[in-house]
Amino acid sequence: MIEELQQQYGFLFEEALLNEIADIGTIRTISADGHLIDPGQYIKSIPLLLEGVIKVSRLDEDGDELLLYFIESGDTCAMTLNCCMQGSKSEIKAVAETDTKLLMIPLDKMEEWLVKYRSWRNFILNSYQSRLNEVLQTVDSIAFLKMDERLLHYLQDKTKIGHSETIHITHEEIAKDLHSSRVVISRLLKKLENEGQVKLHRNSIDVIDL
Repeated sequence: MIEELQQQYGFLFEEALLNEIADIGTIRTISADGHLIDPGQYIKSIPLLLEGVIKVSRLDEDGDELLLYFIESGDTCAMTLNCCMQGSKSEIKAVAETDTKLLMIPLDKMEEWLVKYRSWRNFILNSYQSRLNEVLQTVDSIAFLKMDERLLHYLQDKTKIGHSETIHITHEEIAKDLHSSRVVISRLLKKLENEGQVKLHRNSIDVIDL
């Protein structure tokens, strides 16, 4: 555990904090498409992501989703931190994009470490700032970008987090993430294919040049 923490967080946390995290934290694994958090849940632990990618979305009253951001290894979820600190129910859904390994930290330790360790305090504040910036980018893209531009950004993000030019996803899933319709997404993807930017397959997309 210490070696894994050193690899992901050694440049952030001092040795004493790493040792406490290893002693207190509990491992949780989630298979791809498994749920970490659902709306309405109370959250009692802070997740530190050791491996994999988690997708964080917001749901409206009709159950439709809007992708907010992705969390990658070495990160934590600011929305989770906020719910823990306030003792409120979750307003987001967090789903494993890939097979995922997390280290769960009890809430009382998070509060203790905010006072005890400057590195932990900086990590939490930076996590808030990073996730806030990503949410603002999502708001800006909805307000100022056309759907074809949003789709391009989405495909670029998916290739980055997946470290592959092949994205295994359906048109329906993309439409869900972008709060659009499958018909619109399929039309825009076909346009990109005609322009030589992507190659469409059944349940996957090859990114050629974006």
